[in-house]
Amino acid sequence: MISILSILIILVVLGVLFVNLSPEFGAMPSKEKVLEYEKLDYYSNGKFENLIQTNMDMDFLKAMKMLPEFFKNDPTRIPSFELPVSNRDSLELVQDSLPTRLVWFGHSAFLLQIDGKNILIDPMFGEVPAPNPLLGKKRFFKNLPIEIEKLPEIDLIIISHDHYDHLDYGSIQKLKGKTKQFYVPLGVGAHFESWGVKPNQIHEMSWWEEAEVEGLSLVFTPSRHFSGRGPTNRFSTLWGSWVIKGNQDNIYFSGDSGYGSHFKEIGDKYGPFDFAMMECGQYNERWKEIHMMPEETAMAGKDIQAKIIMPIHWAAFTLAMHSWTDPVERVTAKAKEIAQPLFVPKIGEFINLRDSLWTKEEWWIKP
Repeated sequence: MISILSILIILVVLGVLFVNLSPEFGAMPSKEKVLEYEKLDYYSNGKFENLIQTNMDMDFLKAMKMLPEFFKNDPTRIPSFELPVSNRDSLELVQDSLPTRLVWFGHSAFLLQIDGKNILIDPMFGEVPAPNPLLGKKRFFKNLPIEIEKLPEIDLIIISHDHYDHLDYGSIQKLKGKTKQFYVPLGVGAHFESWGVKPNQIHEMSWWEEAEVEGLSLVFTPSRHFSGRGPTNRFSTLWGSWVIKGNQDNIYFSGDSGYGSHFKEIGDKYGPFDFAMMECGQYNERWKEIHMMPEETAMAGKDIQAKIIMPIHWAAFTLAMHSWTDPVERVTAKAKEIAQPLFVPKIGEFINLRDSLWTKEEWWIKP
């Protein structure tokens, strides 16, 4: 009994030390920042709040009961074959007079090239979306379309929220020396400062805030989700979606979100959109208020007035209990039903907005 108790005490101490000393967890916003947040309608009692009533009652005990189901050995949750990943060469990314185009790295990570600018969106390039590799499952594929070291100079990094599958400490360490500016939600700047990014490079944004950045228009728009990188800092930073408007193209990135009226409001204010990257994966009926079901993804595309949508937040990691192809199968069926144009590119494929975007092959089906 004494041995068991000793082991438990050691584990607790190690856990506390890990949370407090590991840089992956980032940092809390300063007291001065918090005083500014308290002036907002969607900040109360030290926490940011969703604009729509959202059920967040997944407490510790419920989460613990769900763990066996999450870690169940279900072969449908990962690909049974090597995914086709298109490789990109660094020389392809530095040509003059490039059209607006994107490269998808799987999940929610993108390189966007627009009006001569290189923008990384939620650049999670790590192998495991967790503060330690032992705490999560590995990416479906080993090699990225292009490694960080071969990327061109980055003008902007845009972050939707601070969860590990969207904001990765290791990736930022490799990117901070080749990135000019960081646009992040309120509070997320504290993470970047603790990771060695200069304060004058960090720009925090509130919901509906607009910014002009070297000819581009950025708007940080609401989503229905939450934030937090540790056991005690849920809701301490803001979360959201992005509107990116260039000279010709208007683009929307949903971040993570449950379905809600905010999509129509964004569409009415800033649509129509030429291209929209819409969350579609890692969902469950038990948390559908913070992650859309695939059918809702297609409906949200209609709401924001998207000419064409692309399902994201899938094809890289297992973070829910559905099969890995369930998102694309279900959203494709619903999009067809409601006549919402949809495009599913390969990972690494150039997404050229001057081209006619159509799904050339069902690459998620085993060859």
